[in-house]
Amino acid sequence: MSFRWGIAGTGVIANGFADALRRLPDAQLVAVGSRSREKADAFGEKHGIAPRRRHTSYEGLAADDSVDVVYVASPHSHHHEHTLLFLNAGRPVLCEKAFALDAEQAADMVAVSRERGLFLMEAMWSRFLPAYVKVRELLAEGIIGEVQSLEADFGLRFPADPEHRLFDRALGGGSLLDLGVYPISLTSMVLGAPDRITAYGALGPTGVDEHIAVLSGYDSGAVALAQSSVRATLGCTARITGTEGYIELPFLMHCPEELTVQSRGTTERLSLPAAREGDCGETAGGGLTAPSLSVTG
Repeated sequence: MSFRWGIAGTGVIANGFADALRRLPDAQLVAVGSRSREKADAFGEKHGIAPRRRHTSYEGLAADDSVDVVYVASPHSHHHEHTLLFLNAGRPVLCEKAFALDAEQAADMVAVSRERGLFLMEAMWSRFLPAYVKVRELLAEGIIGEVQSLEADFGLRFPADPEHRLFDRALGGGSLLDLGVYPISLTSMVLGAPDRITAYGALGPTGVDEHIAVLSGYDSGAVALAQSSVRATLGCTARITGTEGYIELPFLMHCPEELTVQSRGTTERLSLPAAREGDCGETAGGGLTAPSLSVTG
């Protein structure tokens, strides 16, 4: 069975996802939605979308019965609105990170997907990279024993530009939703939902968080520290420490191509490249392709 995809948005990530779809034998890109005729046509020409499927509104894309599933690639300030639009039109949704602006929006999106019986997932591409798959395998095997702590950070210094989306509160700007989602997602993947959270942040002149730290505690005794910043360049690394060793994710921790694993006194470096354009095989497309992804339930 082949799934017919529509993409809401025409930006950089939308183009990357469209390229990745070509690698999947069970996927077809058939439609695009944009607020601009010029952008819809340019995207359609580039990716082979028929003119009648180049919609100049997201409502038009939602009403297109040729579409089986929609990838929401609009700014995350609009993820809640657009996800609900497509779900209520009967379309399963893969929503780009950050999933929503806050917990209330996220809960609303999940509730509608459950009421409609439709697939909904955050497109956290790191989870599908070979290195992240290997981390899960190593933890399941107990290579480092019981996890005691996790430290992860992702920060890059950006010029403070009030016009840039990162510093625009109306567009959901700030370090947490753009960069912090990666160390938070890794924490969630490894340790699950926390039992206690303490967060600290520094707001910039435009009112967005420019530097944050989140300390999470678990009834198991484990602790996690996640940091993100658009004010300073951090190490952009991660370390998972257990009772029998550790796993280190190097710079850049959200898309590593190797891991360092220390277990019971033995240290090993694992090469786990994510294939890029022109490559082939199961890892082709990096984390933007997931051949086993189902959109039916």
